[in-house]
Amino acid sequence: MAKKTAYYGIFAALAILMGYVEAVIPMPVPIPGIKIGLSNIVVVLCMYVMGTKEAFYISIVRVVISALLFRGFVGLWYSLSGAFLSYGAMLAVHRLKDASIIGVSVTGGVFHNIGQIIVACIILGRNVVLYLIPILMVSGVAAGFAIGLVSKYCLNYLEKKRE
Repeated sequence: MAKKTAYYGIFAALAILMGYVEAVIPMPVPIPGIKIGLSNIVVVLCMYVMGTKEAFYISIVRVVISALLFRGFVGLWYSLSGAFLSYGAMLAVHRLKDASIIGVSVTGGVFHNIGQIIVACIILGRNVVLYLIPILMVSGVAAGFAIGLVSKYCLNYLEKKRE
């Protein structure tokens, strides 16, 4: 039990740290909603190392703390919607027999952006952000692919260390 609690703390701290790193790195593209999603490396790894339920808890802790520290209350709604939708989609893909960690990550990147678009439409009360869908889908695939590659590399490293 103590070991599992320690892993929760380590994964949560790493996810929050990655959120901080991303918050201080300026994005070269001035389009709202585009981000790399570095903390998703931790969530994806947690899915494969600890389990899907544990990854959900880590995701929620990371979103709440990171949003309140770095993005504010409105940012919390965007982050929560993206996290819930992307986690559900990643879980569905993760359960597929032949799904790769990269496929899981790409799915998470795309659905995170869809969740944020939905909240933006609700908060703004209009569909003005819908023109961002193609851009955010491409960025979600690109960021998800990059995060998936890093996650795959980290998972391979961790599996070699277990042997």
